[in-house]
Amino acid sequence: MTGVKIATDSIHFYAPGLKRYRTSEYSCQDHDAFVSVSVTGSACALQCDHCESKVLHGMLDLETKSLFDVCQGLADKGTRGILISGGCDAKGRVPLGRHFEDMARVRNELGMMIRVHSGLVTEETAQALGQIDIDGAMVDVIGAEDTVKNVYHLDVGVGEYERTLERLHRHGVPTIPHIVMGLHYGEFLGEYEALDMVAKYPPKLLVLVNIMALYGTAMAKVTPPPVEEIDKFFQATRQRLPDVPIMLGCARPFGDVKATIDRLAVDAGLNGIAYPADGIVDYAVEKGLSPQFHDACCGINW
Repeated sequence: MTGVKIATDSIHFYAPGLKRYRTSEYSCQDHDAFVSVSVTGSACALQCDHCESKVLHGMLDLETKSLFDVCQGLADKGTRGILISGGCDAKGRVPLGRHFEDMARVRNELGMMIRVHSGLVTEETAQALGQIDIDGAMVDVIGAEDTVKNVYHLDVGVGEYERTLERLHRHGVPTIPHIVMGLHYGEFLGEYEALDMVAKYPPKLLVLVNIMALYGTAMAKVTPPPVEEIDKFFQATRQRLPDVPIMLGCARPFGDVKATIDRLAVDAGLNGIAYPADGIVDYAVEKGLSPQFHDACCGINW
């Protein structure tokens, strides 16, 4: 599976409708264009230290409705794409199985673009997702067993993440791996090993995100990695995956450090930024790049 081609003289900015977003340069114009849905509501068996299911709270809860019925209602409001997400079970898997039939109907009858947060996948899940023709499977890839055990509370080795990538790749599912910089309580531990795994199975695109100190979690007071380490990793991913689109995803610290990280992403030649800090669009233009804007998850260009 190879990456989608994105012109090197362009940079893409993304503002999915998951949250309200506005700067002096850019705002999300259509909050219904791309919608995130949780198949488990706010429930997650893992309660990872950096999230504790807080990320799920902003997603649309299926409650008692079927996935197809929810998507049909969204389609009536103009929704063009969905992220199907949810909390993980004790084995690190998002319980997607009972929704496969609805996913196929959403794809075939409503023509919606579908992305999934899959978590770790079995052979059966990878095969089913390949048959549905989804736009991509988003998977956090972790390269340190201490992080898997202590942050994600999972009793699996890092090899299970590589097996997930291999299964998806073999069944023709476009992969959208995410690497969380500083996931181990703000320290770099396993990010380069995760990059090695990703490089073995070239993805549709790679998303880099930064650990955030989310209120009410075990990492509420975590200090993100120094920007120098982040810059080094940006450069390493660009060099290692020269033909794969690399995006700076939604999660990163707020304030001045966010603008610094975004500028480093532009300088390193990353292809897109979600929720860019104020001033970054002008900065990219000064660098000779042509900005493109999308009210959708990063990497979706409609």
